[in-house]
Amino acid sequence: MTQSSFASRLVRRLPILREEARKRDALREAARHAIEERDTWREAARKSAEERDVLAERLAAAVTLENQVNHMLQRIGAYHDSTYLKLDNVSAQILGVGARQEEAVARLGRRLQGNSPNLGGDGRAAELYLDLLEASLTGLLIEDASQAPWTERKFDPSLRAIGRDWPEQAITMIGTARMRNLRMLTTRALEEGVPGDFIETGVWRGGACIYAKGIFQAYGAKDRKVFVADSFRGLPEPDAAHNPADAGDTHHTYGQLAISREAVSANFRRYGLLDEQVVFLEGWFKDTLPVAPIDRLAVLRLDGDMYESTVDALNALYHKVSPGGFVIVDDYVLEPCAKAIHDFRGQHGIEAPMEPVDGAAVWWRVPL
Repeated sequence: MTQSSFASRLVRRLPILREEARKRDALREAARHAIEERDTWREAARKSAEERDVLAERLAAAVTLENQVNHMLQRIGAYHDSTYLKLDNVSAQILGVGARQEEAVARLGRRLQGNSPNLGGDGRAAELYLDLLEASLTGLLIEDASQAPWTERKFDPSLRAIGRDWPEQAITMIGTARMRNLRMLTTRALEEGVPGDFIETGVWRGGACIYAKGIFQAYGAKDRKVFVADSFRGLPEPDAAHNPADAGDTHHTYGQLAISREAVSANFRRYGLLDEQVVFLEGWFKDTLPVAPIDRLAVLRLDGDMYESTVDALNALYHKVSPGGFVIVDDYVLEPCAKAIHDFRGQHGIEAPMEPVDGAAVWWRVPL
């Protein structure tokens, strides 16, 4: 091949060589960009992993902090509940003692004025008997443990004082403060000659009724009857259609609240207080109370828990409470019961002030 032909062929291949060189450079540039992009993704992945680890650490720290906060809130809540329970207990004791002091002062004033009725029996002996009867009925004598679902199974004098537990053996669950209130008002009705009997609507084991009978017995009020009104098979299922305030009420599910008439009668007999002046009204209040053989009441004690039970008792009995008589509402702390009280008082224009007992119960006096 001559030099000229070689040069001629080289000249013809030169564009091809240039194109190949351009393509090679382009590939090299693409490879460089790919390597840079790979390195960028690797860096991003590294940072992402670091951020993930940081987030995981922060999440773990947040969970730990949340657990600590929840623990602190539980401790604060427990302290809050305990503090308020103690305050309730102090309040109950103050109200209970205060009520007795108030009554003692009022009684002394009446005696000084010479218009105090003379109760039958030995006054000091009667007071000692009623003190012992109260301690026995509330379980204080034997430090009776609680069976309530929300308490420990032990005797807690703070809870027992304000009726915040369900005793295992004691005959009443209303507590010391409410028992003293019952005694104060029943004794006052006797002293002031308020005519009528005593009734409790919702009696459980009968403790409050036994106490009322003991008060009548201690002061020689042999003509006064004690009406014991209960289904003796627990509380009714809520009738939300007619009483919306009772919707969701669960009292009927607690077997501890279903005490038979025979058991209550036996409790009266154990204390030597069962006689013809104790009258049992067995059945639902709407059926038994409107036809109960009651002429007049000196003390009406409501302990039906529910709206329906409370309203049924008020509708059937309130008009039978003598002027100067007393109405005690054990479960005013429960919203359905409180609503029933407010509804009834509003419908009948009752403006007599309601007096607190222990943070749960209230009472008022029917105007003279």
